[in-house]
Order: sequence, then C-alpha cells, then structure tokens
Amino acid sequence: MQRLPVTPRRRRRGFTLVEVLLVLAILGVIAAMVIPNLIGAQGTANNQAARNSISGFENALKLYAVANGGSFPDGSAEQVIPLLRNPAQDANGKAVPAYLEKDPKDPWGQVLHYEWPNSKVPNATKPAIWSSGLNKQNEDGAGDDINNWGEQ
Repeated sequence: MQRLPVTPRRRRRGFTLVEVLLVLAILGVIAAMVIPNLIGAQGTANNQAARNSISGFENALKLYAVANGGSFPDGSAEQVIPLLRNPAQDANGKAVPAYLEKDPKDPWGQVLHYEWPNSKVPNATKPAIWSSGLNKQNEDGAGDDINNWGEQ
C-alpha cells in the first residue's frame, strides 16, 4: 500500500490585502454615490426650514395686526421682535400674551430680518421678512437670502 504524501494544512486567520482593498473600493464607490445626495437634501431641508420660520414670524405679525387695528408694527427686526415677545397690555389694561416665544431664527442660527413699510415690493400688503441664508450675510433679501416676497 502506498501512502500519499501528507501536506500540512494551513489555517487561514485573516483577510488578504487584496480582499481588504476590494472592500474599501466598494465602500468608496457607494460613498461617492450617496454623499452628494445627502448634501443636497440637507440644503433643501435648511431652505424649507427657513421658509417655515419666515411663515411663523409672518403669522405672529398678522396676529399682532389683528389686535392692533390691522396695522403691522413699523421698523426693523431689532425694534419689532421685542414688541412681539413682550406686548404689554391691551386697550383695557389686560395683559396680552406674547406673539413670539423666542427670537425667530433661520436654520443657520441668525435672527430673521424684518421691514415695514415694505420697500422690497411696490404696493406691498405685508411686511418684508428674510433670512440671511447659508452665507449668513444680510444681502437685503438678494443673493442666497430666503425671503417672503420672491419665488417660493
């Protein structure tokens, strides 16, 4: 009887360099496809959140106008926001609840801008409200600013 030569069995204990590189290449391809979509979605979400903040501020101003003979408060955000947060008393001396709980801010942490009378739109019937946008620079509603009078 002839015996076959015995070859020692080698145990495989890890991954080869080729396998590791292949997995990294696959992960890189997936990341290259997914990351641009995530970045675009974040920008869209921030723009929509800014529009919602503007809408909330506008609604608070409408409530103020209803309680004050249909007139929006004159001035800028620096003058109007404290008025909406601490409205004082009505004509009967009764305390009026605040129209705003906190300063209206955009998703980038900047306080919204306000103007009444509105110089942005001829014959405007509502105040101009805008966010400074991603660059956080007030461009008077232009540039990357998000506003309530332009394209929605």
